[in-house]
Amino acid sequence: MGKENLQKINKPRAIRRLVIWYKRNSAVTSIVDTAASSAVTASNVAGNVVSGAGSVVSTASNVASNVAGNVAGNVVSSAESVVNTASSVVSNASSIAKNTLQPFVFDPLKRLQNNDSILDRVEESQSKRIWIAVDGMGGDYAPGPILEGCLEAISRFPINIKFVGKIEKVKDSAEKTGLAELLENEIDNNRLELIDSGEPIGMNEEATAVRKRKNASINVAMDLVRNNKAEAVYSAGNSGAMMASAIFRIGRLKGIDRPAIGALFPTRDQTRPVLVLDVGANTDCKPSYLHQFALLGNIYAKDVLQVKKPRIGLLNIGEEECKGNDLSLKTFELLSSEKSFYFGGNCEGRDVLSGSFDVVVCDGFTGNILLKFLESVGGVLLDILRSELPRGRRGKVGSAFLKSNLIRIKKRLDHAEHGGALLLGVNGICVIGHGSSKSLSVVSALRLAHSAVNHGVMDNLNQLQKLQVLNS
Repeated sequence: MGKENLQKINKPRAIRRLVIWYKRNSAVTSIVDTAASSAVTASNVAGNVVSGAGSVVSTASNVASNVAGNVAGNVVSSAESVVNTASSVVSNASSIAKNTLQPFVFDPLKRLQNNDSILDRVEESQSKRIWIAVDGMGGDYAPGPILEGCLEAISRFPINIKFVGKIEKVKDSAEKTGLAELLENEIDNNRLELIDSGEPIGMNEEATAVRKRKNASINVAMDLVRNNKAEAVYSAGNSGAMMASAIFRIGRLKGIDRPAIGALFPTRDQTRPVLVLDVGANTDCKPSYLHQFALLGNIYAKDVLQVKKPRIGLLNIGEEECKGNDLSLKTFELLSSEKSFYFGGNCEGRDVLSGSFDVVVCDGFTGNILLKFLESVGGVLLDILRSELPRGRRGKVGSAFLKSNLIRIKKRLDHAEHGGALLLGVNGICVIGHGSSKSLSVVSALRLAHSAVNHGVMDNLNQLQKLQVLNS
C-alpha cells in the first residue's frame, strides 16, 4: 500500500482516536456524551473535506471496524505520526469546522457557540442617532480606554457622544494611544463633542463630594441629561457619587424612595438574562424598597429584555414563604399581594442563573456580594478547565478543538461583556460601569444605554407614580 493511501486512511483514523480519547477523559466527558453516536459521521465529513476525494470515506469505513477494537487500549500506536496527521487534519478543516464538525461532534456546547445576545440586536436601520453623555474622567484607567470605547461604539451603534473631561488630558491621552486622528475625524463629523470639566470624584471620596464640586465631570455629564442635551449618561467612576449626582441633578421618579442598581446576569439560556437589583446602591433596605425594586425591574424586563410576563423572584435562603430574615418575610408579603406583576416566590442562590426568574430582587449588600462573586467565576472556571486538559502533544491537539469553545464560555461569563448596570428609579437613563472598565466594557455599556433609550424605558417608568400602592 502506497504512502499516500496510508496517509488518507490515517486521517479519519486520527479523528476517531481523538474522539474516543476525549470520551474516556473524565475532564471532558460531559462535552462528548452525545458525540459518540455521530463520531463516525463527523470523521467521514472531515476526511472528505480535507482530502477532497470521495474514496477516503469508503476506505475509512472498512478500516474503522478493525481499528475500533484496539484503539481504546492503544490511543496512539505511533505517537509522532498520529499527532502530526491529526494536527494537519485540524489545520486543513478549520475553515469548515464551525459549520460542519461542531454541530455533530460538539453538540453539548451548541448553546455556548451562539454569541447572539438580546442586547446585541440594535436597530441599525434607525435614522436618528441619540446623544449619550460620558464621564470621560471616571474610572481607574480614564480617560484613554473610555475614549477608545466611545470611538468604537460610535462606529457600531447609532449614537453620538458628548465626552466630558479635562480637554487637555483627553487630547494628550488620545495622542499616546494613537487615537488623535480618529478623535478629530469624529469631531468633524459631529458624532463626538468634547466638553470641558473639572477633576472627577475620586473612588475613595464620599458621595456627598458632588455637592461641593459642581464642575466635577460626573456633574457636568448629568447636567447634559437634565438640560435635554443628552438622553443617557454613562460613568465608570465612583458609583456612589454617580447615584448622588443623579438624585441631586435629575431627581428620583415620583413614588420611588431609593434608586437601585440593576445588573444583568447570564443564565443557561443566553437569550434570556436575569436582572438582579439592587447590586450595591442600598446596603440597608426596607421591605417597601424591595417592593419598588420589583416594580422597576418588571418594567425594564418588559421593555428592554422583551419578556411579556416577567417572573419576579425574591432572593432568599429557601423556597418556602416562611424562610428568611425579617426583611425577607415582610417583603414576601408585599410582593405576594402585588397585582401589577407576576411574583414567582422565593429564589434560592442556586436558582439565580437557572433561567427560572427574569428579575431577582435583594438588598444592595447581598446583591453586591453576588455580583462580585459572579465576576470571578469565569476566570476560575477557565483555569480549572485548562488544568484538567492533559499536557504534551495530546493536550495541544485537544486544546485546538476546545479553544473556540473556551473563549465563548469566557465571553458569556465575563462581566466586561455586559459593561454596566442601570441605575433605576431616577428621572433619566444612567449606566454605571465597573471601575476597572476598559474599551470593551465601555462599548457594552453604551450599547445598554442605547437599548434603554430606544425601548422607551423612561416613558413606562414614569407611569409608576399612577400605581395606588406608591401613593398610599
